[in-house]
Amino acid sequence: MKYKISNYAKIHKVTYRTVWNWIRLGKVQTERTNTNRVLIVEDENVLESVAIYARVSSSENKVNLERQKDRLISYCNAKGYKVDRIVTEIASGLNDTRPKLESILIDKSITIIVCEHSDRLARFGLNYIQKLLALDNRKIEIINPTETEQEDLIQDFVSIITSFTARLYGQRRSKRNTEKLIKELND
Repeated sequence: MKYKISNYAKIHKVTYRTVWNWIRLGKVQTERTNTNRVLIVEDENVLESVAIYARVSSSENKVNLERQKDRLISYCNAKGYKVDRIVTEIASGLNDTRPKLESILIDKSITIIVCEHSDRLARFGLNYIQKLLALDNRKIEIINPTETEQEDLIQDFVSIITSFTARLYGQRRSKRNTEKLIKELND
């Protein structure tokens, strides 16, 4: 497909100047018309905008985060995807305020979000997220989905137990921190 620079900039939600920078850097293919107008030539298969999302629960697992990211990149390369964004996050799967995840869910230019396991993206409600993304012709691609309904049920059960345990230990930790602070203030 061929686009005028202004139309290409609107489609990709960037400025006119950014497209010229991409031309200068060779990131996009161009073609000149008989009237010397520059057109952007884009292969139909490149219309997918892919984001990778990798997450671990704690900073102790940073090594696992890098490995997860590398596996996702390898998967996308094997599928022929051009990865536009790589998002890594250290946060609990139970935390529903993850700014980096929110940024790719809100960004309508991203058409495919690739994730290794469904629990990396969301512990609960993944089906709702997928349905909402489908309204904008977007999708989530899970590399390692659960094999059986029983596995899925067990995973949900473990998630619920983990959620309650995290809340319980969080309350205990908060209580200990408060007691420590009171002791320090008294001294």
